[in-house]
Amino acid sequence: MENSGFVVEQNKQNIKLDPALAEIRKQIDAIDDQLLDLLNQRAVCAQKVAETKQASGEVDSFYRPEREAEVLRRMVANNRGPFSNETVARFFREVMSASLALEKPLAVAFLGPEGTFTQQAAYKHFGHAINAQPFSTIDEIFRAVESGACQFGVVPVENSTEGVITHTLDSFLRSPLLIAGEVALRIHHNLMGKGQGLANLQRVFSHQQSLAQCRQWLDRYLPHAERVSVSSNAEAARMADVEASSAAIAGEVAAELYGLNLLERNIEDEPDNTTRFLVIGHHAVSPTGVDKTSLLISTHNSPGALYNTLEPFARYSISMSKIESRPSRRGVWDYVFFIDVEGHHQDGPLAKALEALENNVLMLKLLGSYPRGIG
Repeated sequence: MENSGFVVEQNKQNIKLDPALAEIRKQIDAIDDQLLDLLNQRAVCAQKVAETKQASGEVDSFYRPEREAEVLRRMVANNRGPFSNETVARFFREVMSASLALEKPLAVAFLGPEGTFTQQAAYKHFGHAINAQPFSTIDEIFRAVESGACQFGVVPVENSTEGVITHTLDSFLRSPLLIAGEVALRIHHNLMGKGQGLANLQRVFSHQQSLAQCRQWLDRYLPHAERVSVSSNAEAARMADVEASSAAIAGEVAAELYGLNLLERNIEDEPDNTTRFLVIGHHAVSPTGVDKTSLLISTHNSPGALYNTLEPFARYSISMSKIESRPSRRGVWDYVFFIDVEGHHQDGPLAKALEALENNVLMLKLLGSYPRGIG
């Protein structure tokens, strides 16, 4: 044992004395010093931008989705590695988030409680230097932003496995808010609980969407456990923390928040399970060159009405990425269509298509043009 300890200590000394390693560490220290200096220089410039905007009367929010999207795309385009594009985007998003917070952190509403995927989406889009505020329902998020209690909100709109979140689409029917951005989040569901195994589990809590996304796994491994739908995955984790013989399906963050053991990881039925979230706010977003536009359309109840609605997009070569129908709530069998198309409504071809479309529909509501999601 004494000889072994001597060898270990000798190896440590050899590492400390290795001149090549010492030189590399010296280079890293010098680069770190440069990075710190440059980051602070950038922060000072960001403060000057805020001061200029304040002098011109802008006081509500200095966050500009189009500017952030342009910076992130430029950094990703210039990335030569070895960092991945995702890592580069995440780093610069946090830098911009921290710079913005020097003046006033953004108040961002999300579907709570703490530990939900919607909170993760908010951090992915805005960075962690925000005042993230949880709300119990999608309606409450819309109201918080409409009232000015929060400057932005983040709401789920569709899942690659289970389809649209109808509460979000229905909220746009009555809300004046605009879409300011989108976030795509890979969803990994984990089974968590206070115990160590599956044998004694009698009940599984989760949001109804998550239960549906893990249906096959639950059928195979927990066929006799009762499945209980709750308001959010974070709420499921809280309940699993206090109720014996139960477990929750939620993200890894929820396990950390509520002190639960991860019993099984990645139990979602589809490995590419992804949820799309929308960022809602008050202000229109300027074009970036890589944009999406979301529309709400009500048509005449007559033969060929849907064809007449879609034809202008084909005529002007506008790519459509989504169309979804919902009851209008104004009459029996009366529907509205939610449509996503590529481009900004100020772009020439799309502007012409929308102008032509207005003559063929009962209602055309622009929900927002916004930068396509990054990373």
